[in-house]
Formats: sequence, structure tokens, C-alpha cells
Amino acid sequence: MPVTELPTVRVGDVDIAYRETGCRDGTPVVLLHAMASRGTTWRRLAACLADRRVIMPDLRGHGRSSRVAGYPLAGFRDDIVGLLDELRLGRVDLVGHALGGRVAAMIALESPARVRRLVLEDTAPPPHEPDPPITPTFWWRTFDRTMAPSVITQIRTPDPYWWSRLPAVVAPTLLVHGGPGSHVRLDHITEMTRRLPHGRLVAIAAGHRVHSRCPNQFRDVVVPFLQSRDTW
Repeated sequence: MPVTELPTVRVGDVDIAYRETGCRDGTPVVLLHAMASRGTTWRRLAACLADRRVIMPDLRGHGRSSRVAGYPLAGFRDDIVGLLDELRLGRVDLVGHALGGRVAAMIALESPARVRRLVLEDTAPPPHEPDPPITPTFWWRTFDRTMAPSVITQIRTPDPYWWSRLPAVVAPTLLVHGGPGSHVRLDHITEMTRRLPHGRLVAIAAGHRVHSRCPNQFRDVVVPFLQSRDTW
């Protein structure tokens, strides 16, 4: 995939860069990466979705998108909603990993009718009790490292309102957990699955980066889910 001259969309004071592959007339699917990653992480999954219109943004502060003064989770959400608006995409499938999954879930909570299908890969929901602080280590350089303390604190802060709104997510939702090697608590993912009206949980023993470490297994559960019309 090209790494220069990416198309960008201006959302407020943020430029969001994105890659687009597949069939322009196909059902749109938006792939949202984790913190310290970028849109290119989805290249193998995108190649399996040639009949879809695949959009792979760089989240704010990542890749070729803008570095900004603040990184509230709501800002990440609003950036992606703005991107969808600019591209005139109404109802879409959302696939998100970790931070990208939280952003995707927030969109589904705020605008349920806009999300056709939802995939959350090893995405931690807000805890019920404050989590102990952690010191993250990131080796990839093409992102704004100043965001990490703020984003991690927000992700690890309880939000009872978030849990109470989960039944409003009408989209069939596939939750993919990374198994014993993942730092994301399985009991929290299991509870989230139960609270979602159309939730399904699949575990793939790959650790946190399921789509990278076990791309074929990830593909084999995600692609049929996106193609299915079942709501179970």
C-alpha cells in the first residue's frame, strides 16, 4: 500500500488520513487500529474484503493524521464520524482493535442505526473499579507518544453509564478475545457479550494482537461474520 500522498479529510481542526481499497460500490467497512499502530496494520484483512469498500484511517496522533493538543476518547470518535460524513457513508461495518475497538463501540452506542455490524478485537470495556496505573512500552515511532498516559487513563477509568447503554447497540457484534496471552480481562468481555443484544464471543489464543499474530484464524471468523445476515 502507498505510504505517501494519502487522501485526508479535515474534521474540525484535525486532518484524518486514510487508505481505501476494494470495491467502491461495495458495502463499506471501516477498520480502526489500536494505539501505537496505523491503518496499514489491516492490509491482510483488507485483501480478503475485495468486494467491500474498505476504509482504513490513521487515528488522530497516528501515522499521517494530525498530532493535536488533546486526545479525549470522544475526539477519536468524532474524528471517525466526521470522516464517515465527509465520505458520505451512512451505515457501515466497523472493525476495531483495542483503542480502535473502543472508538467503534462508542460510535455504535451514540449512533446505533449507523452501524450494520461490529467487530471488537481484544477491546477492553471500562472497568467496574479503577484499574492500577501501568507504564506502557511502545516500540513503534510513528505516533504521538504524549497521548499514551491520557488515553490509557481514560480506558482504565470506570464508566457505569457506558455499561448501562450497551443494550442500545442494535448491530450484531462479534467480540474476539486473545485468549490466555491477552491482558484484557475475559470476564469483562464475557459480561459485555451478555449485555449486548446480539453479541457473540470468540477466543483465539494469540494474545492482544490477534489479527497480526493469527491472521488466518482472525480472517476465518471475521469475514464470514461480516458476510452473514444472521443476528443470533
